[in-house]
Amino acid sequence: MSFKNLLFEVEEGIAWITINRPAALNSLNPEVLGEIKTAIIKADQSGEVSVIVLTGAGRAFCAGVDLKSLQGLEGGDVGDVLNNIARDTQDQIAEVGKVVIAMVNGFCLTGGLELALACDLIVAADEAKFGDTHVKWGLRCTWGMSQRLPQRVGELKAREMTYTAEMVNGSEAEKIGLANKSVPATKLKAAVKDMADKIKRNSLDAIAAHKVLYTQSKGDDMAKGLERERSTMPEISDTGERLTGFVK
Repeated sequence: MSFKNLLFEVEEGIAWITINRPAALNSLNPEVLGEIKTAIIKADQSGEVSVIVLTGAGRAFCAGVDLKSLQGLEGGDVGDVLNNIARDTQDQIAEVGKVVIAMVNGFCLTGGLELALACDLIVAADEAKFGDTHVKWGLRCTWGMSQRLPQRVGELKAREMTYTAEMVNGSEAEKIGLANKSVPATKLKAAVKDMADKIKRNSLDAIAAHKVLYTQSKGDDMAKGLERERSTMPEISDTGERLTGFVK
């Protein structure tokens, strides 16, 4: 199985899934999200794979939704074409029986951050940049940011990141609990491989069983919040104006 927007490689029991759109900072569209979901399923079904790593090529893990594709959008919602496949992909990451590590090598913004938050673990480069920039572009989160971000970093820090749209680097992400570990970029892949090797040495069946417990426990309260986020959409009046500014 080949992919147009991804690189897929299995090496020593680790499936490396790399979003390969570096010129666009690995930004997301329905096709890319669909390929990520398919790649996650492929890795989960492979008897050769014990751990899955999701990362990005070039300067970014993922800079979020391809904003150029949203020109003409009004009201703050990116729409069902993106929402449905994004949520399906996040659900797939949560439901696979194998650990999924987000290897954040660079920019990890908005939809890209929501994708990383769906993973089991996050290992970042010190130089990485994490941010929730929804409000900068007049958008409202619809992929779980309002639920997953405060669970990771606490409500006050989550509100600060959302309201200011400012970025934190990998070192700060580790301090606030957004990332499990932060290392210099030159040591990032080695650090992820070391973590994956430690996971691989244990019972994969037992890990899968614990993943279910963690996911279900977190999901009991999150389900209501996600449903609220997904089913309500207050009017945001300046989305079109702000997205036009992005292109300029």
